[in-house]
Amino acid sequence: MRGFYFITHRPLSRRGLAADVQAALAAGVRVVQYRDKEADTRTLYEEARQLRELCREVLFLINDRVDVALAVEADGVHLGQQDLPCREARRLLGPRKVIGVTVSSLTEARQAVQDGADYLGVSPIFPSSTKPDAGRACGLELLRRIRAEVSLPLIAIGGITLHNAPPVVAAGADGLCAISAVMGEPEVEAAIRRFQALFASGRVPSRPAALSRRA
Repeated sequence: MRGFYFITHRPLSRRGLAADVQAALAAGVRVVQYRDKEADTRTLYEEARQLRELCREVLFLINDRVDVALAVEADGVHLGQQDLPCREARRLLGPRKVIGVTVSSLTEARQAVQDGADYLGVSPIFPSSTKPDAGRACGLELLRRIRAEVSLPLIAIGGITLHNAPPVVAAGADGLCAISAVMGEPEVEAAIRRFQALFASGRVPSRPAALSRRA
C-alpha cells in the first residue's frame, strides 16, 4: 500500500468517475476506493461493477458497503467508525478480503487491529474540505504514536497537499490520499504522479509494511 491511495469523489470530478480511475491507474496507483455517500444502492452497485472491471490488477475497495463489495466481488471494504464493525465485516467477507478502518485516536487504532483490520486510514491529518464530517484534525503526533504501536500499513487522509506530504510520510504513513489536491487539478494523472514521485525519489523513508491483493 505504499504510494498514493486513490478515492473517488464525484463533486470534484471533471470527466466522470471511470475517467478519474483510469487516470489514477495510469499514474501507477495500486489501491482504488470507490466512495459515494449520496448515491442510492442501485447506483452504487452499477458504478462499482463498472469500476471493478477497470481495477482487476489493483486492489479495489468499496467504502462502507459490505453488501456492494460482495455483489461486485471487490477485493474488500473500507469502514468508518459509524459503519459495520470490522469484526462483523470480516465474518461476512471471510479471511481473504481486505478490510481497512478509519481511526482518529490511538484507542480506535488498537481496537481495529484487535478486530482484524488489514490497514488503517488515519484521518483527518489536517482539516479537510472534502470530508467535513471527519471531525477534528488529529495531526502528525497521533500518526507517530500509532506508527510506534502498529505494524499494519497506515494511510494518511485529510487536508494533505503536495507541500505537506513529505512530513506526513516521515511521521509514519505508508500511503497518502489527497482528494482535493488531485481532483481539483485539470489533469488528475499528472497530479497523482507528483505525489508518487515523493515515494520514488527517496525523499521519504522506506518501511516494510505492505499489503497485496487477496481476492
